[in-house]
Amino acid sequence: MAENQYLYEVARIRTKELSLLSADFFEQLLSAPDYEACIRLLREKGWEGGRDDWEEMLAKEREKTWKLMEELVGDTSVFDVFLYGNDYSNLKAAVKSCRHRTELSNIYISQGTVPADIIRKALQENRFEDLPEAMREPAREAQRVLLQTGDGQLCDIIIDRAALEAIYRAGRESGNEFLKLYGELTVACADIKTAVRACRTGKSREFLERALAPCDSLNVRELADAAASGAEAVEKYLETTEYREGAGELKESLSAFERWCDNLLIRRIRPQLYNAFGLGPLAAYILARESEIKSVRIVLSGKKNHLPEESIRERVRETYV
Repeated sequence: MAENQYLYEVARIRTKELSLLSADFFEQLLSAPDYEACIRLLREKGWEGGRDDWEEMLAKEREKTWKLMEELVGDTSVFDVFLYGNDYSNLKAAVKSCRHRTELSNIYISQGTVPADIIRKALQENRFEDLPEAMREPAREAQRVLLQTGDGQLCDIIIDRAALEAIYRAGRESGNEFLKLYGELTVACADIKTAVRACRTGKSREFLERALAPCDSLNVRELADAAASGAEAVEKYLETTEYREGAGELKESLSAFERWCDNLLIRRIRPQLYNAFGLGPLAAYILARESEIKSVRIVLSGKKNHLPEESIRERVRETYV
């Protein structure tokens, strides 16, 4: 479907944007006296479930988003870039299940481009050819590493990097500037977080080279050099990039930086609110929904665990509208 053929779909999205959770609504949630009051507020907004398990409520909202996209575009493979993370998370779960010979159904994510059961069976039966081509070698290598060394962290970085490469490649090959931007920001922010964690835990230069995925907005060799030298070197390197504002957040905490990354994405997609056609507004709506679901999870978890309001507030993400 050509970009200028999304006029009707964008018009539908404009009506759906009216029901996105606003900053004012999140103020209501944050000010609510307890978890039950938050659930009541969300139900007034049409969110379902959540009395005993907020993950059930969030899953239902995510399903609504993808059902809408199916109605609008039919073939949602154009949005696969948003689902590759789930695929590789399921791959990680399958590799570790085979290693520990466990069968836990609740460790898999239902929404992905490959059914979780196919990934699970492929690993159990060593039928890597049943996986998408890009997933075969990471699956084979991660399984070999885990079985031979028992190094779960090395297994994770093999799969995590493969996930980032899949997201980055899909963004670039989409021919859509918005999806390309999503891939770029996703990989860059993940690389920075990996570098900081590696720096703080004293990981080797070899570890960094294996973990960091290349992207246009970062020089991963320079980032790895900086991480091997210390936290100050990482912050100094970031000052030379478009992520310089995030360097200040890193000084506060990694959690603050993660929030800054999520907010950066929201700010970069916000211009799609004024785009009258094209794939961008639909993709932006998906990301806006994911962001508000993440913030709702933060609030509900905080309220359930009786955390101070200010502690919850500082983790809530910016809203799209």
